[in-house]
Amino acid sequence: MDRLAGHLLVECLVAQGVTHAFGVPGESYLAVLDGLHRHADRVRFITTRQEGGAAFMAEAHGKLTGRPGVCLVTRGPGATNASIGVHTAFQDSTPMVLLVGDVASDCRDREAFQEVDFFRFFGPLAKRVERIDDARRIPEYIARAFATAMNGRPGPVVLVLPEDMLTQPVPATLQPLPRVEAVQAWSDPGALRTLRQMLLEAQRPLVLAGGGGWTPQAAQALQRFAEAWQLPVANTFRFQDTFCNRHPLYAGDVGLGINPALAQRVRQSDLIIALGPRLGESTTGSYTLLEAPRTAQKLVHIHASAEELNRVYFADLAICAGMSAAARSLEVLSPPPTLPWTAWTEGCHADYLANTDPANGGVVLPGPIDMPQVMAVLQKHLPADAVLTNGAGNFASWLHRFYAYPGLAHGLKTQLAPTNGAMGYGVPAGVAASIATGRTVFTIAGDGDFLMNGQELATASQHGARSIVLLLNNGMYGTIRMHQEREYPGHVAGSALANPDFCALAQAYGYRAEKVERTEDWEPALLRALQAPVGTLIEMPISPEVITTRGTLSQIRQAAEARLAAAKG
Repeated sequence: MDRLAGHLLVECLVAQGVTHAFGVPGESYLAVLDGLHRHADRVRFITTRQEGGAAFMAEAHGKLTGRPGVCLVTRGPGATNASIGVHTAFQDSTPMVLLVGDVASDCRDREAFQEVDFFRFFGPLAKRVERIDDARRIPEYIARAFATAMNGRPGPVVLVLPEDMLTQPVPATLQPLPRVEAVQAWSDPGALRTLRQMLLEAQRPLVLAGGGGWTPQAAQALQRFAEAWQLPVANTFRFQDTFCNRHPLYAGDVGLGINPALAQRVRQSDLIIALGPRLGESTTGSYTLLEAPRTAQKLVHIHASAEELNRVYFADLAICAGMSAAARSLEVLSPPPTLPWTAWTEGCHADYLANTDPANGGVVLPGPIDMPQVMAVLQKHLPADAVLTNGAGNFASWLHRFYAYPGLAHGLKTQLAPTNGAMGYGVPAGVAASIATGRTVFTIAGDGDFLMNGQELATASQHGARSIVLLLNNGMYGTIRMHQEREYPGHVAGSALANPDFCALAQAYGYRAEKVERTEDWEPALLRALQAPVGTLIEMPISPEVITTRGTLSQIRQAAEARLAAAKG
């Protein structure tokens, strides 16, 4: 018996293992919604409050599971709202599939209601953009979308669904294609021999681990390789859970707000093994820690995408391999009886420990809130499998610097954060993580960051999610204010915020809420949140002076004024 093409599309999602889809319903894909109704016992459709939040949730789901997160939106404004999540998935190398309901075929190319040329719009943001005009080819397109999203460098795929195509009848004999698995490219044996020789010739090696495509098995293999060769391992920007932060070989994270001691170690290294990252601007210190196109250090770059290798950095050795295959091939390399860099490795880890000391190197920041101690309490009480999420802003640096992630080798992904610097990511990512895993979820947000997608707390309440949100309120877009004071001291424009009553707002969405204004009140508030049957928002007002983990806003302004005065005179 025939059924609607929209129903077949949902069956194809089920065949690919999709358990959750995130979106805002639209009239352009009613037939798909009807298919979701029919298969509600197999795919849970999470109705969000804005398409940007839905796309962030799908991206977070892709990060957590390693398979494409699925987002459904309508044409025009729905799709353009969702583009922020597509861009995040692209820069973060996260598998994702965005399904866009489109105008009917007989209205196309007339600037119909909400019509957008999605090939041109999403072309620079996605790995692939396709439109399904023939309903009989739905299985082919869905399977290809999942394969494209996962293979090589993971990323987003956009499928455009004309409204009239979705209502076409398709025969019952037309069935979904089987579940697609990612294809792994293996390291060339000759390249591995070369890598071993480069290690034997090194005195100060350093591994940079991160990027997309990691699994617990790959992380475990990386750990065995590092242990065999006693290599210091640093995680790249916002992939801090790639290698266990509590391991004696851990050197810290290489990204924004990098430990100055670690930055110096990167410069001093004579061999960098970049395993997985694409070596973007944030990881390389605006291409200064590692100079482009040729690094001062010998560079081994291992990446799943051939297109990424030698694109920005000309590597001394480039290896095209997926992370699971690469890490497992590295662990079979046999080390010599003695290694010359033991003291180097121990020094890298000692630098990391000194940087994460709650005493903060003696730096005392103003106000009644001691943020290093806030992070120490968080480390003390969050369970090992907790998922931590954040958006973009200086507030995230407290989590990045002072929280020790257990690492994927322990079996679970625990960090969800956007490498593309997208504000508003943390709240919806936390909601998605809670829905998908049922684990404890902690989100840190700034006041400006929270207000970009704080409405998704309503989604959390509707669907039974219970995240804990720590909202640091300094009454401004703090990162921008910091840059203003650094470049144009005293010239403040556009960065001040007049905020609502955050506790009342959260309660209106169905969350518990309380305000913490002293460090000593934080621990009991966190314990109450961990025990609460619903989600909790904890507002923590902090001084605008507490702008970075290492200094105040006034210090940044004074340094800028002194620089300008010296330049004048």
